[in-house]
Amino acid sequence: MMLQPNKKIRVLIVDDSAVVRQTLAEILTSDPGMEVMATAPDPFIAAEKIRSEVPDVITLDVEMPKMDGITFLHKIMTQHPIPVVMCSSLTEEGSETALRALEYGAIEIIQKPRMGTKQFLEESRVRICDSVRAAAMSKAGRIVKKKPVEPKLTADAVLAKPQSRAMIQTTEKVVVVGASTGGTEALRVFLEMLPADAPGIVVVQHMPEHFTTAFSKRLDGLCRITVKEAENDDTVIRGRALIAPGNFHTLLKRSGARYYVEVKEGPLVCRHRPSVDVLFRSSARYAGKNAVGVIMTGMGDDGARGLLEMKEAGAYNFAQDEESCVVFGMPKEAIRYGGVDKVLPLDSIAREVIKKTTGAELRSI
Repeated sequence: MMLQPNKKIRVLIVDDSAVVRQTLAEILTSDPGMEVMATAPDPFIAAEKIRSEVPDVITLDVEMPKMDGITFLHKIMTQHPIPVVMCSSLTEEGSETALRALEYGAIEIIQKPRMGTKQFLEESRVRICDSVRAAAMSKAGRIVKKKPVEPKLTADAVLAKPQSRAMIQTTEKVVVVGASTGGTEALRVFLEMLPADAPGIVVVQHMPEHFTTAFSKRLDGLCRITVKEAENDDTVIRGRALIAPGNFHTLLKRSGARYYVEVKEGPLVCRHRPSVDVLFRSSARYAGKNAVGVIMTGMGDDGARGLLEMKEAGAYNFAQDEESCVVFGMPKEAIRYGGVDKVLPLDSIAREVIKKTTGAELRSI
């Protein structure tokens, strides 16, 4: 059912904690574009609510009585797909559960601590509302009127804009990638298609802290290239992708002929940490025309300004097309800013990146 432009996003909250249900309800109803349709302490009651009225978005806990959230998510997606935002206590060991949720079709993951949950949720008000809004926009044909957003920091907060033009071109290329909502599966498709000797890659995917560790290990087991969570001073080398750790900015740096990453703390940029804009700006400064940029599915405009800076420094940039995106937000903004050279469907990006960086055709897997 299409969501009308001026209609509020109706949310069903499913969580066994009364405190969480109350806090999430207060947060969501504080947004003029949202309303809480109902709350439920377990999936069985939630199913009854859905039979009476179908919500636009469901927020769903993992650990609940009678039926766990992952099982309920799987039933929803196979029987009556509804955009779902998982809101659960995730530890490093539990991140595999979150990855399973994304594989089953969850749009976003909101990490909540096991202690101090109410305060944490209140402090995460903007992220929660943004995640629900992204979920509402993720279904084809849905139209949601965006509310004015709060002022947000740019990459200037972490790294000054480069003043010089593109650096001298070298034989070694670097690929930098940014993604958000829907990006975990988009990155899997992209990285699985790359040959073992692909150029060095640095990725920013908006994720909670610790989640990126399990995500990197999962991709490492699927891809011909090596995939690891980035650590400070890791060298960017052929055949390896570095995934920015959650809650830390990751910058591309260069010392002589060596490219490496700097992993650092810092303020939220475009309301994210790690930020795609920070990675792309550092690429513009230190790699220039030796870089290839890729911006993928995601809500918002993180990466749009940085991709333009890369293009101005001589880089060549790709954007994922609307049809293959879960949310055509970040690529759309990057195209609007003028930083994109070519728009491609997801399954064509790897082939074109290899062609651009090596001049060779990518053989079918």
